[in-house]
Amino acid sequence: MADAAIHGHDHEDQRGFFTRWFMSTNHKDIGILYLVVSAIVGLISVLMTVYMRLELMHPGVQYMCLEGFMADPCTPNGHLWNVMITYHGVLMMFFVVIPALFGGFGNYFMPLQIGAPDMAFPRMNNLSFWLYVAGTSLGVASLLSPGGNDQLGSGVGWVLYPPLSTTEGGMSMDLAIFAVHVSGASSILGAINMITTFLNMRAPGMTLFKVPLFSWSIFVTSWLILLSLPVLAGAITMLLMDRNFGFTFFDPAGGGDPILYQHILWFFGHPEVYIVILPGFGIISHVIATFARKPIFGYLPMVWAIIAIGVLGFVVWAHHMYTVGLSLRQQAYFMLATMVIAVPTGVKVFSWIATMWGGSIEFKTPMLFAFGFLFLFTVGGVTGVVLSQAGVDRAYHDTYYVVAHFHYVMSLGAVFAIFAGVYFYFSKMTGRQYSEFWGKVHFWLFFIGANLTFFPQHFLGRQGMPRRYIDYPEAFAQWNLVSSIGAFISFASFLLFFGIVIYALLRGARETRNNPWNEYADTLEWTLPTPPPEHTFEQLPKQEDWDKGHAH
Repeated sequence: MADAAIHGHDHEDQRGFFTRWFMSTNHKDIGILYLVVSAIVGLISVLMTVYMRLELMHPGVQYMCLEGFMADPCTPNGHLWNVMITYHGVLMMFFVVIPALFGGFGNYFMPLQIGAPDMAFPRMNNLSFWLYVAGTSLGVASLLSPGGNDQLGSGVGWVLYPPLSTTEGGMSMDLAIFAVHVSGASSILGAINMITTFLNMRAPGMTLFKVPLFSWSIFVTSWLILLSLPVLAGAITMLLMDRNFGFTFFDPAGGGDPILYQHILWFFGHPEVYIVILPGFGIISHVIATFARKPIFGYLPMVWAIIAIGVLGFVVWAHHMYTVGLSLRQQAYFMLATMVIAVPTGVKVFSWIATMWGGSIEFKTPMLFAFGFLFLFTVGGVTGVVLSQAGVDRAYHDTYYVVAHFHYVMSLGAVFAIFAGVYFYFSKMTGRQYSEFWGKVHFWLFFIGANLTFFPQHFLGRQGMPRRYIDYPEAFAQWNLVSSIGAFISFASFLLFFGIVIYALLRGARETRNNPWNEYADTLEWTLPTPPPEHTFEQLPKQEDWDKGHAH
C-alpha cells in the first residue's frame, strides 16, 4: 500500500472538470493553466508583431490608415502603431514570458524536483493564477478602451514614460496601470510561495547545494520578483496620482522630475530581464545534461552564477539611461557594473559547452532548442556588451540595434527556453508523445525565421534607423523587407507549434514510461508515473531516489 501511495495507482482523479481546473489548489494543474493562458496571450502579442512587420515591410504607410486597413488614399494612423508597440511589450513582458517560465514550469516542476507534496500555500497559488488572469483581462480591456487621440488604447510604449503617460487621454492608460498592478501582485504572491516551498519543503537529505539547477533558478527569480516588483508598483502608483489627482511627482512645473520615474522603472526593469531569463537557464541546464548524457559541468559554480546574476542585476539599471544626462561618474560606474554581469553569464555558457564536450549528444527536439538558445543567447549577450559602453550607446540608443539586442536574449533566448521546456516535459505533463519530426520542423522554421527577423535589425540600427517609428526612409527598405519575411516565417512556426500540441493531445501515442529520455534525466520528476497522479510524494522520497552522486 505504501508503494501504491507513492505511485498513485490506488486511485484515479475523482475531481470534476470545473473543480479541477477552476478551483484548483494543485501545483501541477495551476502550472498547466499558466502555460495555457500565457500561450493564448502570446498568440495575441505575436499577431500584433505580424501586423507591425507587415506595415514595415515597405517604406510609406500602407496598412495602418485612419480610413481602415489598406485604404487608398491612406492617412497614417500613428496612434494605432504606438498602441501596437505598447501592448506587444506589456503583454509579452508581464503576461507571457514570466507566467510561462515562472508560473508554468516553476509551479509544476519546482515542487516535484525538491520532493515536496505541493506548494507551501496551495490556496495562495490559486489566487496568484486568478490574479494573473484578472491582470491579463485588464490589459486587454485597456487595449480596447478609449485612450489618446480619441481612439482606443494607450500609445505610450511599454515603459509608460511620463509626460506621455501622464497626458494620454481616456481611461485606457489607467486600466493599463491597474493591469500591471494586478499582475505584479500575482507574481509577488507566487514568489513568496516559491521561496517558502524551496526553503521549507525539500526532501530529507536534500541540502541547498543538492537542489536541481532549475529549482535554484526559480528560487533566485523569486527573490528578484519580491524585491523589484514593489518598486514598479510604487512608480505606476505615482503615475496614477499624477494623472488623476493633480500630483506632480513627474511634472517639473510642480517640482517633480520625469527622470525620477525612469530610475524607479529601470530599477525594476533590469532585474525584470533576469526574472525572464533565469528560469530559462534552469531548463536549459537540465535539457543539455540529459541529451549530452553527462552530468552538468560545474554544478556549484552554476548555482553561484545564478545567485551572482541575481545580485548584480539590481545594480546596473541606469545603463538604460546613458542619454538622459547622467554625470560622467555615474555613467562610468554603470558601464563597468554592466560588463561585470558578463562574467557569471559566461560561467554558465562555458559550463553548458563543457557539459556537451565529450558527451554522446542526441539531437531530439528539446536539445535542438537548447542548442539554438545557447547560440542565440550568446549573440544577444555580445551585443549587450557592445551596448553597455556609454560612448557607443550614444549612437545606438533607441535604434533598431537595441531592438535586435533584447529580442535576441528574450525572443531567441527566453522563448527558445520555453519551447525546450515544453518539448522536454510534454510527455511527463500530458502522458502523450509529440511528433519528433514536426517538433524538429518547428525548431528549424522558428530558428530561421527568428534570425531572419532580428539579425538584419543590427544592420538597420548601425545605419541609424530609430525604434518605434511607423515609417522610414527608403534607404532602410531592403533589410526591413528581410526582417518582415522572417517575422512571417516565425509566425508560421508558432501556428505549427499549436498544431503539434493539439494533435499530440488528441492523437499522440500514449507515454507510460516514468522516464522517456535516459538515465541522465535524474531529477525526482522522472521517478514519478506519467502523467503524475493528483497527489505526489505523499510519502517523502528517499535520498537514493534522487541523489545519484555523479550529478554533483
